[in-house]
Amino acid sequence: MLLSFGNVINTTVNETVIDLYSLLQQHPFKGYIEAVPAYASIAVYYDAVTVRQNNKNGNSAFEWVKQYVLQLMNRLDEKQFHQPQDCIRIPVYYNGEDLEYIAAQHHITVEEVITLHHSKTYRVFMTGFLPGFAYMGMVDEKINTPRKAQPQMHVPAGSVGIAGAQTGIYPLDSPGGWQLIGTTPLQLFDPSATQPCLLKAGDKVQFVPIDKTTFNATNVHRHS
Repeated sequence: MLLSFGNVINTTVNETVIDLYSLLQQHPFKGYIEAVPAYASIAVYYDAVTVRQNNKNGNSAFEWVKQYVLQLMNRLDEKQFHQPQDCIRIPVYYNGEDLEYIAAQHHITVEEVITLHHSKTYRVFMTGFLPGFAYMGMVDEKINTPRKAQPQMHVPAGSVGIAGAQTGIYPLDSPGGWQLIGTTPLQLFDPSATQPCLLKAGDKVQFVPIDKTTFNATNVHRHS
């Protein structure tokens, strides 16, 4: 079942989505499998057979789940159910191949692009595309730059990019079309960890510039 709150990138709307997701995690129904939050929607996955077996009013599984979720939504005004952790600081070596392109597009210097990027605190609106890939926003309008017209076949893990008003980090080597501005030595996705993804929807993130020496030392330690 998909609940949509519009086709927007909006903090208030996203907070509603995350709060509803948190409520479902705290109060799962019999047959609940998982929920996946996005910018302005949430998908609820359930086992229809189990729902029907525990359904006493004769409604279809979909109708029962719909009513259950609507009841949870009536509780959203009580308090904020999602408790984000402290702002996550992510070190970035600003060595991206597209820095000069972004600067030229906006008639500013590379140094200004870097400063504008790391001077804001970003919200993780959702994760997707790859495990641990966090869609964050909103970047300063002065560096808001569309995706590349032609995606490249290989983007290294840890690459930090911009796509429109969004910024994000590639957790794995993959194809990609975002404008690349830097690299972080942090591991964004570790399948062996208790919490495999470093970032989750609702988190706050701040990027911290580091130099090449610090990046190399941290990167070597990560792979040792």
